Amino acid sequence: MAMKGYLDEYEKLVIRMNTPRVVIDNGVCSSATIVKVDSPRGHGILLEAVQILTDLNLSIKKAYISSDGRWNMDVFHVTDINGNKLNDQSVLKYIEQSIETVYYGENIEVNGLTALELTGTDRIGLLSEMFAVLSDLNCDVVDAKLWTHNGRVASMIYLKDCSSGSPILDSYRISKIEGRLKNVLNGDNDVKSAAKTCVSVDMMTHIERRLHQLMFEDRDYEKRSKKQERSPMVVVTVQNWAERGYSVVNVHCRDRTKLLFDVVCTLTDMEYAVFHATINTSEDQAHLEFYIRHKDGSPISSEAERQRVIQCLEAAVERRASEGVRLELRHPDKQGLLAEVTRTFRENGLNVTRTEISTSCGMATNIFYVTDANGDEADTKLIESVREKIGFECLRVKEMPSVNQRKGDGEEHQQTKAVLVSLGSLVWRNLFSFGLVKSCS
Repeated sequence: MAMKGYLDEYEKLVIRMNTPRVVIDNGVCSSATIVKVDSPRGHGILLEAVQILTDLNLSIKKAYISSDGRWNMDVFHVTDINGNKLNDQSVLKYIEQSIETVYYGENIEVNGLTALELTGTDRIGLLSEMFAVLSDLNCDVVDAKLWTHNGRVASMIYLKDCSSGSPILDSYRISKIEGRLKNVLNGDNDVKSAAKTCVSVDMMTHIERRLHQLMFEDRDYEKRSKKQERSPMVVVTVQNWAERGYSVVNVHCRDRTKLLFDVVCTLTDMEYAVFHATINTSEDQAHLEFYIRHKDGSPISSEAERQRVIQCLEAAVERRASEGVRLELRHPDKQGLLAEVTRTFRENGLNVTRTEISTSCGMATNIFYVTDANGDEADTKLIESVREKIGFECLRVKEMPSVNQRKGDGEEHQQTKAVLVSLGSLVWRNLFSFGLVKSCS
């Protein structure tokens, strides 16, 4: 018995030693709240911390990631969505408790729902057809997210039965839902464009991480056609630092919410470990630098792999880079609501590039990013016409496209700046090599 008690105390000690420690400080920086996380090294630990912060819609203005042997020290400068420091004690306590415990998933209640994963070829009116099928099959969409990129579409949809409010468990009915949606998604008969529909077997995976995984598995990072290739607003460089055995990844792009999550998520799922990183934002621009290795400790080993990392990180940033006008629909939930709204979009020449669907207490709150049929900014008169048909009070314009639609000179400046940053990084590494900067690895 004494030995068992000793082992229990030892196990508790091990747990305490391997539990991340969080310190939140509002006094050090005048413009941001500092969140410092000390944790044992482990694949995905950094992603979990970033995920918690971004799920709260916090902006990470700066971050410093450093690995010392088997221990990580991560420092995040965060603000709320309005750029203010965090003063709500309940939010600060939630951050501390969440990071210090095992954390999975998003704050979506998935119990009692059936989760569907969908991938396929994007086209005008696709969302309208999908929701029409689900309405016809007596399915109520409770939560959903859909991304489009490079002519591909990925979606996670959480359903329940309209009549009973119960999850849909009957295998025959599920097979019928999957088959109907697959026919809608298939588009043409090109093998590369083949649609995939299935009931999600891993309900614990964070929904946005799963969307990245679905897009990655669908190889959306490969350019499909000249028409789909737009001037890149993301500059990614990858270099090897042979002396220290790192691959150095630089990402320069327009700053936005959840940018760090998207990049770290992709590196993690590609099985790279981040040993050191620096994230800086200035005005509307962001620069992210990562020192990475494979999980086995080796750097990137070939030009083909280097190009693949560049492509995948460009895609990770672009998937959530919102194109078009942001519309928010608030309406009492009812069967067929999404089918009606998206049909109105389609009939008036609006294309949905991204959407977030949520339902709570009988009220639907849905966000749509829309463009015209050519993928360009929709005319204001067209938007107002659609709002009139759906209801001005129900459908509101929340955000117009930013000036990042302008390309050319702005892009050239961005690429030049990214190259200069990479050169600065090279100088820093040379100082490191000559012993003028101390290593943390």
